[in-house]
Formats: sequence, C-alpha cells, structure tokens
Amino acid sequence: MTLPDLLALLSGAAVGLVLAVIGGGGSILATPALLYLVGMSDAHAAIGTSAIAVSANALANLVQHARRGHVMWRYGAIFAAAGVVGAAFGAGVGQHTDTKVLLPLFALLMIVIGVFMLRRKPEGGDAIARFEPHKVGRLIATGACVGTLSGFFGIGGGFLIVPGLIGATAMSMIQAIGTSLLSVSAFGATTAATYAFGGLIDWRIAALFIGGGIVGGAIGALFAARLAQQRGALQRIFALVVFAVAAYMLYRSFAHI
Repeated sequence: MTLPDLLALLSGAAVGLVLAVIGGGGSILATPALLYLVGMSDAHAAIGTSAIAVSANALANLVQHARRGHVMWRYGAIFAAAGVVGAAFGAGVGQHTDTKVLLPLFALLMIVIGVFMLRRKPEGGDAIARFEPHKVGRLIATGACVGTLSGFFGIGGGFLIVPGLIGATAMSMIQAIGTSLLSVSAFGATTAATYAFGGLIDWRIAALFIGGGIVGGAIGALFAARLAQQRGALQRIFALVVFAVAAYMLYRSFAHI
C-alpha cells in the first residue's frame, strides 16, 4: 500500500468519525484532505471523489444511528427529497466553475462554517415521537437551499442540516444527527452522479476513503450519545481545524498571484 493510499484511509476514518459524532462538518474536510494530503491534482476530481465517499460514509453512519432509534424517517425523507433537486443544480454549476474561483469560495465557506460551529448551541430540544404535517413547508425550503450548497461545493451539508432539522421540527440533537445522515447521503450521491458523468471521480481513492470512513463512523456512533455533554468542546476544536485548513487553502489559491 502506498503512502497516498494510507492517507486516503486515515482521512476517510477522520471524516467518518466527525460525521458520526457531531452530525456534520467532517465532509467539509474531505476535499482539502484529498487535495493536500492524498495529493489529488484536479480540484474537480477531488470534489467528485469526496462526494461519493461522504455519501457512502454517511449511509454507513445512518445504519448505526437507525439501530439506536435516532432517525426520524419521514422528516428526513422530506428534507432529503427537496435537497436532492438543489444538489443536482448546484453540482452542475460547480463542475463548470473555474477552480481558481471555486477553491477560494470553498475556503470562505469553511470560515463561515467554523464561525457557525462556534456559535451553535450543542443541545437540541427534547426527543419527539410523531410526525407533524405543518412543519413540512419549512423542511422543504431549508432542504432545497442546503442541497444547492452541498452540490456546488461537493459537501454533505450536515453542519447546516442538523440545526435546520432542529429549527423546523424541535427534535433533539441526537435525533437531528441521526436524521441528517439520510440527507447527507442523498446529497452526496446526487453530486457524485453529476461528477461521475463527467469522469471526475477517482474510484480507487474513493474506495479507500469509504473503507476508512466506515471504521471511523462505527467508532463515532458508539460514542455519539455518550459525548453529548462534550460536544460543545468538540465543535470548538473542529472549528479551529476548519479555520486552519481554510487559511491554508486561501494561501495556496493566492500564493502565485
């Protein structure tokens, strides 16, 4: 196994772990990891590869959370269906956007996400048990917007899905984490399909990334509920990592100007 292969496995494990523990955010690190650690040279291919890997990792994590009763399927399905339309549109625009524009925008989005993570309250509401139809409109609107961003940047969007689900339905944090993974998987698959048609996925790297992510996700799911009281600290650490990676991406983007 080569060093890039090992780095792809380790990067996937880290993304899967973060996805399982805080319900999003890990996917925002996938593209930078593929570009700057694994060494992929084509930014569009890195986005397409990260999208399929994040989708598969989120699906594996979804199974783990579903077994623990953390997934609100009807709310999740509505949110995901609305977001898939936005993801298809966003991915189509993203793969035709110059990487000299796309990567700096990606880095700026990371900074916004880091600030959002620092400001986000770690606790959600109480656990809910039933579906309420009057909440559907807000779910659809939020899902469409998040899906568009997810497709354009090739990210899962869990960092926005989790608070969106809590705001629209008042479900608990652990329910929002589990339910968000349905949308993360759907958005990633939609984005990946768009990039795959353009030949912009490295399937070998994707397979290694997914393998690492499944292991990391299984570990994260075991501790997600136990770490509920510490999630605020994890969010702060994650935000600092995001700021550092974003700064490096901006430096790489503008260093030769």
